[in-house]
This record gives sequence, structure tokens and C-alpha cells, in this order.
Amino acid sequence: MEMPIISIIGRPNVGKSTLFNKIVGKKISITEDTPGVTRDRIYQPATWLNYKFLLVDTGGLDLKDEDIFMSNIKAQIDIALDTSDVVIFVVDGAEGINPTDREISNFLRKTKTKVILAVNKFDSKITKENIYDFYELGLGEPVGISAEQGTGVGDLLDEVVKDLTPLDEIEEDDNIRVTLIGKPNVGKSSLLNYLTGENRSIVTNIPGTTRDSIDSLIKYKDNEYVFVDTAGLRKKKKIVPGVERYSVIRTLTAIERSNVCVLMIDALEGVTEQDSKIVGYAHDNNKAIIIAVNKWDALRKRD
Repeated sequence: MEMPIISIIGRPNVGKSTLFNKIVGKKISITEDTPGVTRDRIYQPATWLNYKFLLVDTGGLDLKDEDIFMSNIKAQIDIALDTSDVVIFVVDGAEGINPTDREISNFLRKTKTKVILAVNKFDSKITKENIYDFYELGLGEPVGISAEQGTGVGDLLDEVVKDLTPLDEIEEDDNIRVTLIGKPNVGKSSLLNYLTGENRSIVTNIPGTTRDSIDSLIKYKDNEYVFVDTAGLRKKKKIVPGVERYSVIRTLTAIERSNVCVLMIDALEGVTEQDSKIVGYAHDNNKAIIIAVNKWDALRKRD
């Protein structure tokens, strides 16, 4: 069972990253008073009581800002809504309802994803006076929190995990899960197709063809293995907004679920810094690691 994904969204400078850091228990997202500090999604596994999920921080959203930067953020959040199990919509309770909050709430009411309205800065008197105004957004009962102090965050998380499956009720798969990881276009999908004997994954010369993790059951010597093909992980600066960014999160959740990770390396390129970063994530999560060097024949012919 895949780890549930919980995304935090809202307009700039309402405390999304502060809440993210409070929930994961360490300072990961950069928090400043300058709007727009969090430009890309930041993701981290988090736990609450007997639940585990992947928490995603997103860039501040202004639906009326039409510059290319804001268009990228809108694309990211649109995909976050399609992919997340729960969305936490954070607003600034001290400021009251902002026109952008109304625009975002109109956007959120159209989604089937569960949305929880979190009114931040609940430790201030004015927020407690303003909180009833947020019912106007039509997103149900608002939850008052102080992301900085931690007030109400437990109540918020209780609501987040209400419909999730507790860890002790998740049926563990007895099959060994093997996840293929690596940069785009190193041959992960080709290897999976060879092992399964069918074209399960699309194979092209275009990097990033595999968008989502793909599971395949493979029998070998009376044992069954679940092989997982993942989207290739590019360097951060080469990741395009939208679908591909969220594919990174899907890849990381696939690594979390795996028993063994097979890092595929292009023999013609050799080991790169990006390969080290990818295998480092698997290592940090205590996964068994196999390194597979692809295109070996091409390297021998070249030499």
C-alpha cells in the first residue's frame, strides 16, 4: 500500500512552511517573511499517532498572478490536488479573509480531494475573533492552529488522518518489492519489459517517459517478486513544473515501500553526482541496494 500524500497549499506568507516544519519535527522548509520563498514542493515522511504519510509543502498560490512563475505554481498545485489524499489549505487568521483566499477556495471546492481549512495564528486574539468568518469559504469547519507555537496542530492532524488506514491495519505484502531507480533514459523500463516478457512500460529515447511508478509481479525459482518501475530522477534544475515534479514524489514513495532498490547506471556516462544522490535516498531509508550497469556492450564496443 502506497504511503498517503498530504499537501499543504495556500497563498504566500500564511505559514505553510512553518506548519510543514512543525509536523515533520525538523526545519526543512525555509521560512521567511518574504512571500514566495517556497517555490518548489518539498516533501518529507511524517507520522502522527499510528499513521504515516508523505507531507508536501508547496509554493504560495496567487490565482490572479499571471506571470510564468505563478503559472508554474498553479500547475504544480493542480497536480497536487489530483495526487494527494488530503489537502491542508492554510489561511492567515490575523489578516482575515483575503480575496486570494476566496479564489483558492473556489478552486478547491471543485476537487474531490478532501480539503481541511487551517486558520493560522490562532494564538492571537484577533484570529479568534475572525475564525467564524472563514466559514464563508465553504470548506467546512475551520481548524484554528498556531503553526509556530504548535497550538491546534494535533487537532489538525487528527482530522488529516481520520480517513487513512492505521499502520497496524495495513496488510503487508509477503513478496519482496524491488524498485528500479536511476536517472531518466538509463534503461529501467527496458529491463522491466525484459523481465516481464511484455511491454508493460513505455520505452522511448525521450527522458522522463515513465511518469508514475508501475508494479509488476515476477515469478523466479518458485519465488514471487514485485518489481516497480519509477520515473527517472533528474537534477532539480532540470525538472520541469507539473507532472514530472510530482513523479519525483511518487518515486520516493516507491523507494519507501521497497525492500531492495536497483540503481541503474548508464555505462556510457559512468557514475554521476545525480546517481549518488538517488542511491543516497535509498541508503538513508535503510534499503538493500544493487547497482546495475546498463549498456555494457556499447561501452566495450566504444573502447
